[in-house]
Order: sequence, then structure tokens, then C-alpha cells
Amino acid sequence: MLKESSLYFVTSEEYSAGRGSAHVTREATAGGADIVQMREKGKTREELLALGGELGTLCRKSGVIFIVNDDPYLAGELGADGVHLGQEDIKKYPAGECRDILGEGRIIGLSTHSPAEFARANDMDLDYIAYGPVFPTKTKNYHIGTGDIEQIVTSARKPVFFIGGINLSNIEVLLALGCRNFAMIREIAEAPDVLTKTREIKARILRRENLGDM
Repeated sequence: MLKESSLYFVTSEEYSAGRGSAHVTREATAGGADIVQMREKGKTREELLALGGELGTLCRKSGVIFIVNDDPYLAGELGADGVHLGQEDIKKYPAGECRDILGEGRIIGLSTHSPAEFARANDMDLDYIAYGPVFPTKTKNYHIGTGDIEQIVTSARKPVFFIGGINLSNIEVLLALGCRNFAMIREIAEAPDVLTKTREIKARILRRENLGDM
């Protein structure tokens, strides 16, 4: 289900300029986002079920992968394509247990924040790994920089999504280092024109892929 040169949009209503995550997701999927993760830290379970139902429908209609953050039970209840776990979540819900909860053919992703965490994740039964935050970002109080990116790219045995402060101004740095998959929150959610911004980002990613095929 996952493919190279993918753009992964992570929702966050607080950065949606009052438009709501459903509206932003509709524009982002129309603009070429391949994956959408519902990540809404401040909502109740009832609110997440309501929003997740709406986002799931949007994603299915668009042929976009729908991922739920943190909670495999919520992901299963929503019929999502998978779940994304943090470092604390994977202790509570190991990958094997997540697969039992979600059922066959679902996607499990894990956030990593250092080469050591990435190396451990590389050996787990996961479908993808997120690595970051690469650049400074409002969503985290630290960033890890680009120094280990080439090592991460060359050692990866499953798709890697780079995240954290990535935008049109710095994405070329990562593309030049061999990164092909990118996850973004604010660059898309805060954009005055989400559709156009998503198209621009996706075109930049695909241009590098096409250059690499020449």
C-alpha cells in the first residue's frame, strides 16, 4: 500500500487557521497527499470518532491511506488503514499486538528520534518508520538535524518518512541526501491555499524521483 515518493499529511486542528481538519484534509488530498494521519491531541474519544469517520470517508473516496495516531483500538473502530505509534505507544502496544487488534493487511508506523531508535525500529515488524524532527518546529521543543540522514537512508529496510519543520525552502536539502518520503503538519495545515501548497510540495518530490530515473 505504501509507495516511494509519498507525501504524508498529519492533521492538527490548532494549525488549521480555524478551517478545521476535515476542510484542510479535503484540500490536501485533492492536492496530492498520499497518506493522512489523524493526530488531534486535544480531542475527546467521541470527538475523535466523529472526526475520524469524516476523515476516513474523505480518504476512501480519494484513494488515500488513512492512519490514526497512537491508538490501535480507535484505528480499528474507525476501519482505518493503520495506526501510527510513538515510542511510549509501542511499549503499550507492541507491533504483534497491534496486528491482532487491527487485523490483517493494516499498516503500523513508528516515530523515531535518533539513529539508535531508528536501528531498533528497523528490526521491528513495522510497515514504515518516521524519523525526526529534522528541522526546528513548533510541534516539538527539539530537533535532530540532518547529520545522520544519509546513514538512515542507506540502512533503511522499510519506507522512512522524514518529518519536522520540512517546507518548500528546505526540502531540497533532504531530497539531495536521498530522502523520498515526507510527512508534514504546519507547512500544509497553515497554508492560505492548502490545495496549491500540497500540489507544489508533491511536484517537488516527484521531480526529484523523475530526475533519479533518468
